[in-house]
Amino acid sequence: MHSDALTTKTKPTNNGDSNHMKEHPSTSVVLKNTNIANGDSCDATSKHLVKRGLSATDKEIIRIVGQQLQEMGLIKASETLMSESGCKLEHSITTRLREQIMDGDWGKVIGTLEEMRPLVKHQRYIQMLFLVLQQKYLELIEDSQFVDALLCLRSEIQPLKIYISRVHQLPSFLMITNREELLKTANWCGKGTRSRTKLLEKLQSYLPMSVMMPPSRLRTLLTQALEYQQSKCLFHNLDEPSSLGSYTLLLDHVCHRRNFPVVTKQILTQHTNEVWFCQFSNNGKMLATGSKDSSIIIWNVNQATHEVTYLRTLHCHSSGVGYVSWSHDDKYIIACGAEESHEVYIFDTQNGELHAKMSHSPDDSLVCCCWSSDDSRFVAGGLKGQFYECDVDGNILQTWEGVRVQALGCRPDSQSYLAADSQYRVRSYNFDDETEENIIKEDNPIMSMTVSADGRYLLVNLVNQGIHLWDLDDKVRLRKFQGAVQGGSYQIYSAFGGASDLYVASGSEDGKVYIWHRSREEPVEVLRGHQKVVNCVSWNKAIPSMLASVSDDYTVRIWGPQEHCEMSYKDDEDDDYIKDDSKSSIGEEEV
Repeated sequence: MHSDALTTKTKPTNNGDSNHMKEHPSTSVVLKNTNIANGDSCDATSKHLVKRGLSATDKEIIRIVGQQLQEMGLIKASETLMSESGCKLEHSITTRLREQIMDGDWGKVIGTLEEMRPLVKHQRYIQMLFLVLQQKYLELIEDSQFVDALLCLRSEIQPLKIYISRVHQLPSFLMITNREELLKTANWCGKGTRSRTKLLEKLQSYLPMSVMMPPSRLRTLLTQALEYQQSKCLFHNLDEPSSLGSYTLLLDHVCHRRNFPVVTKQILTQHTNEVWFCQFSNNGKMLATGSKDSSIIIWNVNQATHEVTYLRTLHCHSSGVGYVSWSHDDKYIIACGAEESHEVYIFDTQNGELHAKMSHSPDDSLVCCCWSSDDSRFVAGGLKGQFYECDVDGNILQTWEGVRVQALGCRPDSQSYLAADSQYRVRSYNFDDETEENIIKEDNPIMSMTVSADGRYLLVNLVNQGIHLWDLDDKVRLRKFQGAVQGGSYQIYSAFGGASDLYVASGSEDGKVYIWHRSREEPVEVLRGHQKVVNCVSWNKAIPSMLASVSDDYTVRIWGPQEHCEMSYKDDEDDDYIKDDSKSSIGEEEV
């Protein structure tokens, strides 16, 4: 590794005391081509380095802290730290390189890269040189110096014989006279600080850490630590990205369960019979509940107060509403009935009017449905072997014969539909090219299934086997969630939800709502309140702390966090140490 030639004067001890030293004018040692590991300095203070016994990790910490001090404008503090520790913040040549790049002095930059050549492998040096020359080339074009740009391309870039496909694109940029078009075509942000900073960051990835550290390294490490703590926090149910200003760094990050949907906020009793299904709209502003009383009730969700209020009732299946599905734009809602129902209703959610009705044969049994990814079509099916693809007006476009459908789903941006069948399989069906593919195979009957918002994961509710979580990309089972009772006598539905779909909730035959973190098989919460079977649950996609559940007890329950909830931080082994702000920490008797 390359380093500057440094001269160190040795200082003999004074009366055997190493802490009192004076300069000896006749003795000096010249160090040349010395490898500087971890940014060590080779001046006189390096002798104190051995006495302190700083490890490689200690030196890295010192450099990281020194860099942060400099970025905060505390230059003298950083210099004092480096001097006292005997470390160097970075190789002196990198400081020069940074200044030259930000000044756009490409001749000097290329010369400095040549000096740094012993520090990197030959291929990495060529790659770094290409990045610098490409920046130079694009800046010359932006400045309308086309002759110089062409000379740079022919005599400097092309002889490198690297990134051939990119090199073939570069000449076309000479024909572009509009700046905005140049930036778009070249995928470049233009001459100036922004593009040069990006160039510097790219070059840093080719250099050893001991030579040049990435910028804001301490902030990066702290952000990563915060993200890791949040990923391990079972009750972190917030959508906003991690930021250092949001949480204290003095304590470990821990969210209290009070921030989770653990209490009943509302009990809605407008239905007059068992409530079988519920689903929030995609924008989170409405909730649809289907009941055995032959109706769908549309509820309004106040985004500020989170209060749920009655909006309108949609009358449809005489046998009861067993399944509903919102279109992705929330303009329409499809309703399927019980097993004996052969009709599918399509309602306009804006005015509550019946938009269309789909019916093919009175012998059909259409119990589930699903919208296509672009909302232009939907599919409906049942266990008697009907599987139809229809347009929004209820016209049957295509039929897939012989598929006994138990549940349906669709992944985002996919032309295929997922269907769970009577043979315990989930298969993919493409009506356009009439192809099908096996996705997963279970050992027990599938009651229901749901796809995560990103299309990566699949939840499958099984008879007597709980709930399985599958990775659709890798086609492997990840979890078997425990606790919920699903004997097969009732149709039970589960749902992804919470922040980034990190949680799973499900109804249960024991009248409880079970909630799991996606990374654990044991429930993190069990919600009690319903008096009979909980048939279905749904998370609000816009309000991660809002959960709805419906039951055979004729009610709809809205779950939410406790009042006066704030983020908590663990500073004691006993979680009870973190008190509720709504209560006094001193008892009345003590007062």
